[in-house]
Amino acid sequence: MDLTIALILLQDGILNGAIYALLGLALVLVFLVTRVIFIPQGEFVTFGALSLAFLANGRVPGTAYLLLLLGVLTCLVEAVSAWRTHQWRGYGRTLAWALILPLALLALAPMAAAPGVPLALRVLFALALVIPLGPMIYRLVYQPVEQASVLVLLIISVAVHFALTGLGLLFFGAEGWRTPALVEGTVQIGPVAWTAQTFAVLGTCVVLIAALWLFFGRTLYGRALRATAVNRRGARLVGISTRVAGGLTFTLAAAIGALSGMLIAAITTIYYDTGFLIGLKGFVAAIFGGLISYPAAAAGALFVGVLEAFSSFWASPFKEAIVFTLIIPVLLWRSLGSVQLDEED
Repeated sequence: MDLTIALILLQDGILNGAIYALLGLALVLVFLVTRVIFIPQGEFVTFGALSLAFLANGRVPGTAYLLLLLGVLTCLVEAVSAWRTHQWRGYGRTLAWALILPLALLALAPMAAAPGVPLALRVLFALALVIPLGPMIYRLVYQPVEQASVLVLLIISVAVHFALTGLGLLFFGAEGWRTPALVEGTVQIGPVAWTAQTFAVLGTCVVLIAALWLFFGRTLYGRALRATAVNRRGARLVGISTRVAGGLTFTLAAAIGALSGMLIAAITTIYYDTGFLIGLKGFVAAIFGGLISYPAAAAGALFVGVLEAFSSFWASPFKEAIVFTLIIPVLLWRSLGSVQLDEED
């Protein structure tokens, strides 16, 4: 290995690490607010990337039909809940985002897939298709069992992962897809040519992390999420709805996952089950932070990305095993250094 190869591998490692950092941050956020170890985080990556790929190839993605289906189920569940409690206040808002929005997106999907539509508009449309899936999944799957133990929530996450993977195979097929690059061109830095797409990915990651920092530090909803993450019972005592916090958290997780998928879909081929491996690597990064620390998770993500890149050069058949084996010493280190606490709820 010479310096040029090392720099190329470092470029790949930083690029992958940036994506893993976003997923790791989303996993930490979901766990802190809802205590859910969200295994299906990678499925948002797949659904975002493949929805954009289908639109770019002139086809209506199955995500539009899945969104309408989950929206109808959400409306039915909310209607039953409102009928039992005789509280119909706010049901109109549920109809707006869970039924009218999916119907409008399904009607507009053929126009978004028509030739000549700018890629930026297709990106926004694909985000609009995937992001509402997050709060719908939370409402249908996790909110009814929000008081369950972490182990039960983990088992449910595994079931949701397999369900979404099966739906991904049904909607997108077994064929791999790529999307057009968001930015064309290359930039020569020393002996290595960096693609403009790489800078677009890194820049988007930095902007997104800065936006999340501002959201959590400067907005009312962000501070409510931080309060819920610190102490769920205390948050409820001061009037913060943990259910609203859970729905908002899953909305952010879906947005981060979908955008991550669209960023990497121009660099690597995405299959219906690709999100699982990417999500697991984000989970390894989140474990670096003990599922509680955002900076440690981001640093762990960069380390995982660089390790994966160099492992693909030195021991390509074992690169996945090397990355996932890394979780064992990290878990041992975290276990020996942590204090056992009883669950709050």
